[in-house]
Amino acid sequence: MRTHGALAVAVALALIPGTAVAASPVDGIWRTDGYGTVIALDHGHLRSYETTAISCLPGFTADRTGEDGTYITDDGDTLTVRPGRMRFAGSPGVRLLRRMPALPASCGRTPARDPLTSFDVFWQTFAENYPFFAARGVDRQQVRHRYRPLVTPATTTSRLAEIFNEMIAPLNDAHTWVSTGGPPVPHLRPGTTLPSPAYDQRVKTYVERRDLHGTLTEYAQGRVSYADLPGDRGYLRISGFGGYTDADDQTSNAAELARALDAVFTPRRAGALRGLVIDVRINGGGSDSLGLQVASRLTGRPYLAYAKRARNDPRDPARFTTPQPIEVRPHAHPYRGPVAILTGGSTFSAGETFIQALMDRTPAPVRIGENTQGVFSDVMERSLPDGLVFGLPNEEFLTRTGRTFDGVGIPPDVRVPVFTDEEFARDRDSAFDRAMEFLSR
Repeated sequence: MRTHGALAVAVALALIPGTAVAASPVDGIWRTDGYGTVIALDHGHLRSYETTAISCLPGFTADRTGEDGTYITDDGDTLTVRPGRMRFAGSPGVRLLRRMPALPASCGRTPARDPLTSFDVFWQTFAENYPFFAARGVDRQQVRHRYRPLVTPATTTSRLAEIFNEMIAPLNDAHTWVSTGGPPVPHLRPGTTLPSPAYDQRVKTYVERRDLHGTLTEYAQGRVSYADLPGDRGYLRISGFGGYTDADDQTSNAAELARALDAVFTPRRAGALRGLVIDVRINGGGSDSLGLQVASRLTGRPYLAYAKRARNDPRDPARFTTPQPIEVRPHAHPYRGPVAILTGGSTFSAGETFIQALMDRTPAPVRIGENTQGVFSDVMERSLPDGLVFGLPNEEFLTRTGRTFDGVGIPPDVRVPVFTDEEFARDRDSAFDRAMEFLSR
């Protein structure tokens, strides 16, 4: 799952409408195209504001770390701000910025902390940014009419969180969640097994015994692993696109992934392999950029991975930003042969964008297993005046033909069961077996 969220930033002048004066090319007030965000920059400090038509709440803060426009947020994320654009590390593409003369007037007011205000901001944020109400069969106006009467000035924060979870549960969207301070619990598609360390280890042990007849060579704290298979074939297992280092930041994760891929795709092996199985059936997501980094080892030519766009009209759910094309660019000594990708409902988020990034590869991979989870967007993390935190998606990832897979997930070319009770009981791994058949042709 991906989220983009400390110091008191010196933007006192910026809080007074009409007094923001740019001292450098980026200093001043900017509004993002989509994303419901305003940022104020002043001499190396950044403060963001989460806005809707009815609200403006303080968001993340950041400090500039150098003269190249790089900032580190209070959550440790890295972003780069240049005139007219902002980029988050690990998230391909940029967010376009439009300069404003001053902060919206609502950003200078102290927000009310009562339950009704929190309800209205929560609902308005979804109404202005969530793209998938129709696709997921939910009428947002009916949701408001049903649940707002349940909220009173006496409603507790815990009860309000329960109401919010009831509101978004029918979406079955793993990128929607509400938190009272603990780890968020996503709303999954029915029948989904959520990736966890215990489940991942169970499956890895099963694959090693049943499929590989030996142990995997592990990299990146076990999140990436590889084994050679008979007949000059290989098996690459990726259980997430993050968590590769103790620091778990984009720079160190990318460096660790590069070391792992260098060890796997040596010039000799890349040239000798006759087929490669890539297993992302248990993959909790992470950084889309790390997925592109893997894809770059699998092609000798650049091609379109996908195009990203975000909702940008609060009144019209069909209006989006201009799609930004994201490319796969080849790395030195790539593997160019046949690929079989193993997929399933426990393939989430960046695991899915990785699969989408391989769809236009030549030769085209064959997907074997079950539909992926169907959540692609980065997660907008938002806070409410009462301390509740929630997340929602606002982006679409488009194929070359303009198709998206939100909700339904990316379908397999060859549909077989994935880690069902029957598969375990009968000591079967149908997806792996079909992949080996495909790569033996």
